[in-house]
Formats: sequence, structure tokens, C-alpha cells
Amino acid sequence: MLTLRLTKDLMKDMKVTSIEETNAASFLSWHVNIYILNKRKHIVFVNDLTRLAIIVDGIRTGQLERLKEKFMLTLREYLLQEGFNETLINKYLEYGAEVVISKTNNRSVLGTMKEVTWFVEDDFYDNIERLKWLNRMIYKPINYKEPIHYFIESLWDHRNYNIV
Repeated sequence: MLTLRLTKDLMKDMKVTSIEETNAASFLSWHVNIYILNKRKHIVFVNDLTRLAIIVDGIRTGQLERLKEKFMLTLREYLLQEGFNETLINKYLEYGAEVVISKTNNRSVLGTMKEVTWFVEDDFYDNIERLKWLNRMIYKPINYKEPIHYFIESLWDHRNYNIV
């Protein structure tokens, strides 16, 4: 089960009122926020454990189901472009069959999200190139590793899928 932890602004935009508090493994938990990039609304997802960032666009107000679908598709496409093993990707995405919406609970992840959304304009010709650039930044909360490499390590470790 994946947990999407929406900020107050995004909950309001998605018209979500019911919040389910859940204890999810940090590898299966994503903080989510609304973000204006190149004068268009985007939604940014940051993984709680690895700080991997995924950005999607084309989501309108109240389209929560579309948001979930687009996130899963973008994550899959991005990981394939990075050369991940498709079996590992499918294993991770199986947890996305059930998605729980909750509220944010980690200020450290929110701080990383603020760093990811620092730029309001860029000149990347596609989203995958933007994600490749973003996920090669080094962050202190993950021991100065790059999120993409830490995500690869975490995919192999079965302990990351267990609820703490």
C-alpha cells in the first residue's frame, strides 16, 4: 500500500476532506504538493526515504484518481528510462494497487520538497530530463547520496517494504 501525504494546499485543490492516518514504511510513503513551474500547475512527489522526486502535470482541480494514475505511469516511465530492472519496478508498483491519502508528517521531507521546487522556470524539453537532473542532487538527510542511487539500493532491500 502506497501512502500519498498531501499538503493542505493540495488537499484543498483536490477537494479531499477525509484523511486516513496510517503507519506506512517510509519507502512506500510520498509527500505531495502543488507547484507552479513554467506558469503551469504541476504536482511534485518526494519519497520519504530516498528523497526521489517525481513531477507530473496535466492534473486539474479535483482529479485525485487521475493524479494517482499519472503518478504511477510517470514513476514507471522514469525508472525505466534510468535503466531499472523492470521486475523490480513492477514489484514496487504492486504496492500502488492500493493508495491511501494522508496528511504530511515529516518536516525534513517538506524541506527537501522545497529545495526540489526552488526553480519556477526551466528549459528542459521533457519531464524525464528534468527528473534525471533533479534526482542527481545530493541531500544531507540521505547521507549525501543522490536520490536515484539511493532508490536503487532501497528497491533491493526487502526491509524497506515493511511497516515500521
